[in-house]
Amino acid sequence: MNRKNGRRRKPMSEINVVPYIDVTLVLLIIFMITTPLLQTGVKVDLPEAESAVVEPKNDPPLVLTIHKEPAGDYKYFIMCCDKEQEPIEPEEVDGRVSAVLAEKPETQVLIEADRDVDYGTVVTMMAGMKNSGVPNVGLLTRPEEN
Repeated sequence: MNRKNGRRRKPMSEINVVPYIDVTLVLLIIFMITTPLLQTGVKVDLPEAESAVVEPKNDPPLVLTIHKEPAGDYKYFIMCCDKEQEPIEPEEVDGRVSAVLAEKPETQVLIEADRDVDYGTVVTMMAGMKNSGVPNVGLLTRPEEN
């Protein structure tokens, strides 16, 4: 038997990357479509006021948003610790704020409210936060346009 004719071929050790490129392209397209959908929030019409700029700290602040619906009802949202904005009931705000401050006592607490929200509603939320141990509550505003 001839050595050349009797030998088997050696298997190729190359990987076919074409299917991987196709899968990667499909995933890229899916992520490009879904990413803008993940960045949702409630549009709040902030009042304009002349105020000093607050220096941000290293930790993200806890933001309570009060949004007035066209029907006149209020919806409350909370955003803290780099999480998405999520709806919350007004009765749950004090407990959630206390829990966040128990973990990170240096967390800034801010209230963001529509300009059409009653003054009493904002003050009630501020008083509730003060009672739950928040040393300072800030209000978010939009700078005045000249």
